[in-house]
Amino acid sequence: MVPPQDDSIRTRSSLLRRVRRWDDQTSWEDFHDTYKRIVRSVALRSGLTEAEADDVVQETFLEVAKKMPAFEYDPKRGSFKAWLLRLTRWRILDHLRRRRRARASLATGTANRFRTALIESVPDPAAASLDTLLEKEWQAEVVQTALLNVRRRADPEKFQIFDLYVQKEWPAKKVARTLGLSLNQVYLAKHRITELLKAEVERLERGRE
Repeated sequence: MVPPQDDSIRTRSSLLRRVRRWDDQTSWEDFHDTYKRIVRSVALRSGLTEAEADDVVQETFLEVAKKMPAFEYDPKRGSFKAWLLRLTRWRILDHLRRRRRARASLATGTANRFRTALIESVPDPAAASLDTLLEKEWQAEVVQTALLNVRRRADPEKFQIFDLYVQKEWPAKKVARTLGLSLNQVYLAKHRITELLKAEVERLERGRE
């Protein structure tokens, strides 16, 4: 286990509580930078363009800003992740519906009006599979974001050991020999960064700083 005094992730105050304050610009920037990658990636994977994905990010965080002052985080009522994904899903679906309406508006005449009505009644495949995509992309992006955050906060030497041993899959002996360390140092560094990574993933999932 990581010693409490060294775990800067777990001992920080709640980011969600801090962003409820409109005047806390630093916390808002932190919140936005933490989650915008996830929201944008999900939007792109849903089939939206770069510009549409940027709009989804802006619209989603505008909605967060509106709701956050009255937001009460209660794990019993649902996770922060579910709440943020729900807001993201609504914004993505809005853009998909706009596309369908734009295509439909091009149709004219009786036959085309019938075809338009038929198109509107058929579920969009992208929307139908959006929940699964949201969950999958959330998990992937949370891990990547967590890695970036831990890399900024962790001891550089320990993260280099983790990168070589875990991410690049070098044998432990090769890592030790290359960096001039003992095998025990390699194993301890891997354990330390893994614990920090787990804590960071948990922080991102629950919306805690």
